[in-house]
Amino acid sequence: MTEENATPTAESNTPAFRLQKLYVKDLSFENPNAPEVFQVKQGEPKTEVNLNMKNKRLSEDVWEVSLGLTVKIAGNDDKTLFIIEVEHAGAFMIKNIPAEHMPMVLNVECPNIMLPFTRQIISQATVDGGFMPFLIEPINFLALYQNAKKKQEGGEEAKQ
Repeated sequence: MTEENATPTAESNTPAFRLQKLYVKDLSFENPNAPEVFQVKQGEPKTEVNLNMKNKRLSEDVWEVSLGLTVKIAGNDDKTLFIIEVEHAGAFMIKNIPAEHMPMVLNVECPNIMLPFTRQIISQATVDGGFMPFLIEPINFLALYQNAKKKQEGGEEAKQ
């Protein structure tokens, strides 16, 4: 009986991390200059990509992580070809992860899992909008996290 009692305790303290659900919270595709943009031969497009990440606790062991991406593509004449805005979110079960590791999990691990799916949503939206598939370049979430942490630490040092 000692073994039976020890097993649940060991399992209840075991770290767990699992994606439960991916979902689109908001999706917008704008093609403001259609059909004219399809008539003009376009050169190298001008690309602007903005990323916004958020997370919030939904319950004791479940967190929502959200990737917000805005992509604006303009032609060589600076006319907007298309604008995509997507908020793609995931619900993650995160249990028994030490508090000091939670920022890394929420800002690096979760977005790394989500990004391929977010890229597919954007790619498909551009195809459905009449354009070639647009693929977001891979994003180094670890570097973004480390840079944000350095800026935060630098800001705190400046205040002291």
